[in-house]
Amino acid sequence: MKRLAWFGKQGAVLAAVAMTLALYACGINQVPTQDEQVKAAWSQVQNEYQRRADLVPNLVNTVKGYAQQERTVLREVIEARAKATSTTVNLPPDVTSNPEAFQKFEQSQNQLTQALGRLMVVSERYPDLKSNQNFLALQSQLEGTENRITVARKDYIDAVQTYNTTLRTIPQRWIAGIFYPDAKVKQTFSANEPAQTAPRVSF
Repeated sequence: MKRLAWFGKQGAVLAAVAMTLALYACGINQVPTQDEQVKAAWSQVQNEYQRRADLVPNLVNTVKGYAQQERTVLREVIEARAKATSTTVNLPPDVTSNPEAFQKFEQSQNQLTQALGRLMVVSERYPDLKSNQNFLALQSQLEGTENRITVARKDYIDAVQTYNTTLRTIPQRWIAGIFYPDAKVKQTFSANEPAQTAPRVSF
């Protein structure tokens, strides 16, 4: 009788182990793992955009010192930065799965990209500004930041593609429906080339 009980317990343990392995093999952890990858990639996107926003005041002040008459362009950059910063601060927690909030964030960042592009074009008219060491350093930092933004966006897009594919393909779609019913498809950046082109930075 004791031997039968022992075999019964062993059988239950083996069944539990077999079920755990089966669930692991069918990808039960893919959804939360990929969700964390998307969150990490999104955080990096935000970090790079914040780095750019932090450069803007110094850049504007430097240009203002040499080209005060370009008030319209300077005002556009300041306003675009304020809007982009405000949008970032007020992002809802579900921004990556909220189409409206994501689009609002993307539009505000695109407006700042365009305003910075116009500022760089204006700077071409002022030889003294173009040769100013502070301005050259800021240009270099802006160029590097725009490159980092491009890389961060690509990493985010790749992470979202993997995650969304998992949610839309079988059997992962079934697994997500059972174990992660709140999992939602994530938003990604749209291909708006003029807005996404990094400001031209010439030396």
